[in-house]
Parts: sequence; C-alpha cells; structure tokens
Amino acid sequence: MAQEVRAIVQEVIKRTHNVKSIRLEPAGDLNFKAGQFLSVRLKAEKELKRYLSFSSSPSEGFIEFTKKLTESDFSRTLDGLKSKDEVFIQYPFGDFTLKDDHKKVAFLSGGIGITPIRSICKFATDKKLDVDIALLYANRTFSDIAFRQDFDLMKKENPRLKVVHVLSEACPDFESCMGRIDSGLIKKEVPDYSGRKFFLCGPPAMVDAMKKILSEELVLPKDSIITENFQGY
Repeated sequence: MAQEVRAIVQEVIKRTHNVKSIRLEPAGDLNFKAGQFLSVRLKAEKELKRYLSFSSSPSEGFIEFTKKLTESDFSRTLDGLKSKDEVFIQYPFGDFTLKDDHKKVAFLSGGIGITPIRSICKFATDKKLDVDIALLYANRTFSDIAFRQDFDLMKKENPRLKVVHVLSEACPDFESCMGRIDSGLIKKEVPDYSGRKFFLCGPPAMVDAMKKILSEELVLPKDSIITENFQGY
C-alpha cells in the first residue's frame, strides 16, 4: 500500500442531481485494480476523510472517485471542490475485483453502489476481457441513475455486457423493470444464475437483503457471493 499523496483536481463532473465525480490528474503509475477503493482526505479546518471506490478504470489513465452528496461536512467540502484544488489520497484498498477464473459474473447494485461496478465493467470492456457480465442496477427514479450514458456506450462496445435498470418509479420512455431486485427478477434476467459469481454493492440494508435472496432463495454457495467491506458507504 502506497503512502498518502497530494493530487490535483482536474475536473468536477455532475453525474446526477446529488452525485458528483472528482477526476484527478494522474500522479505516477495508476497502481490499482478495477473495483478497489481509496482514502480521500480533504483540506479543511478539521480532518475530513472518507473511503470511496474508484469509479474510473485503470485503463482510462486517470483517477476518479464518485460520491452521493449528503449534509455531512465531508460532502459539503467536496461539493465546493473545483479544478486545480488539491486533495490527499492513499490507495489501493479492497478485493472487490475480477479474478482470472471469473468467466461469468453478475452485479447487483443500488444507487451510488454502482461506482466500483462501473470501474470493473469499463475495464472489462476496454481490455476485451473474456467474461460474461450481467448487471441489475436499482434506483428510485430515472434521474437517480448514475453513469447511465457510460453504460449505454459500454453495451454497444461489449456484446457480453447486459445491463438491466430497475426503477421504483415508472419512466414510460425508458426501458426498465419496475419494482425491486428479487429472486424472480434474477431468475428472469440472469437465468444461468447458478453458474455465476455475484458481486453485491449498495446500501448496507440492500446488500444484506441480496445476500439473503441469493443464499436462501436461490441457494447459491457462499463462495459465489462477493461483497466489499469498507467504511466509506
């Protein structure tokens, strides 16, 4: 693990009404794997530090992290960042990554939990990895979907990537499933679920519910269910 380093903000990107990405100028080698996370410390009157997933892929040549903005001091300070500001980062952390023997995987995600999954899917697409990917991505409304256009582009480039949007509120002009991710939806959209590794990332309550569905209703073994355990959600 590397020491904490200073990084300069290159660009601030608004992803949704309450989600922002911070893109940093590369400083040395991008020594991280798609799906890992980093610590981010903001310069302020008091210590402001969070653990956040990379939303970028190492194949893109920059570091980017993405956060849902809340009323916390960290979010308010992050919301004020602009180009040429500095942050302090340390990485890599975590093992929420594709392995060489992962040939068929499925991602179950909700809200801002999509960030490490976006990193992995982008890496798999850019590197043309031999892996079949199915993603079920849940949000409340159409306007809450982060990286929607990125995933649209990836689907065009990667015939082995399937993306299913699951919305709580109907959007007539957008192709999506209504409701929540449950065992019935998984069986419908991922019929070969028993032969896949499942990666779960989202709000803790959602991850717990998905683990229960996969293990108890779909009877998948523990080693087929992969989650990330870190403090930054």
